[in-house]
Amino acid sequence: MIDRVVSAAADTEVAEEKEIENSLRPRDFASYIGQDRLKANIKLAIAAAKKRNEPLDHILLYGPPGLGKTTMANVIANEMGAQIRITSGPAVERPGDLASLLTNLSDNDILFIDEIHRLHRTVEEVLYTAMEDFKLDIMLGKGPSARSLRLDLPKFTLIGATTRTGAIAAPLRDRFGLVHRLDFYTAEQIELIIKRAAKILDVKIDVPAAKVLAARARLTPRIANRLLKRVRDYADINGDGIIDSDIAYRALELLDIDELGLDPADRTLLATIIDTYNGGPVGVETLAAITADERATIEDMIEPYLMQIGLLERTSRGRKVTPKTYSHLGRVNPAGQNTKQSKLI
Repeated sequence: MIDRVVSAAADTEVAEEKEIENSLRPRDFASYIGQDRLKANIKLAIAAAKKRNEPLDHILLYGPPGLGKTTMANVIANEMGAQIRITSGPAVERPGDLASLLTNLSDNDILFIDEIHRLHRTVEEVLYTAMEDFKLDIMLGKGPSARSLRLDLPKFTLIGATTRTGAIAAPLRDRFGLVHRLDFYTAEQIELIIKRAAKILDVKIDVPAAKVLAARARLTPRIANRLLKRVRDYADINGDGIIDSDIAYRALELLDIDELGLDPADRTLLATIIDTYNGGPVGVETLAAITADERATIEDMIEPYLMQIGLLERTSRGRKVTPKTYSHLGRVNPAGQNTKQSKLI
């Protein structure tokens, strides 16, 4: 996986930054900025569950990385007054691993599984009865003498998070009572997130600088927080520690992040489509081979934002750029007219 400042993938961060990121996570709905429709639906479900004294229904959260799925799971647990156990799909390798997690839960506890689409199929099958009936079926022994043992489980809530809902088996997906997508944030919401993070990190940032960072944060809170930390480093070394617009511009120029939040990996992908394939369409496998990125990297980390801001289209024949892309990169558009080169900052 590529290591980019504008990457929303969590596993590229060092332990210290993970600790800082955790300190920036909202603890309740009041401090969780954005995702208003999602919050309204989850608040209603929580209130109903509390009124009936029942566990919350199982929840599936999906959307691009960095939009707050893990944060939302923790907020839900806090609002329910429940304990939360956190794991990931790749970490649950065998049915026994899942059994260990489930049998150590208590009533109304929450089990959060990140990257749930990467669960092994045999683990998924054990999860079916656990989610529906709160029962756990375990096979004892092998061959003709094998027998099934059914254990009672506490009434727990499973919260699954994924960036790829299509990779989840239909029987598992259908067992979630609440399925919600997290959308990209607006620039105004990202600006509020940056100001909140700056206050927590005890960093002074003026309004123009916050707007500059918000415009380049790819509409993603995790990237906004990461940019803030990198610009803070620049301000501490090359200034007086205060982030103003001049410091922000210079730091972003050093990071090679342009006014739309694109980094060299994004611009390389777009330029390849223009220069080699006349703007497309071109298959994603071909792009992965040329740019030396994995297909999953392109589909999960690069494409969503480029499509969100209208620089890339996904068609049945492959990927193609838009007229806006030619203008942004300062290339000749399909009509053969020169467009003004876009400045880095």
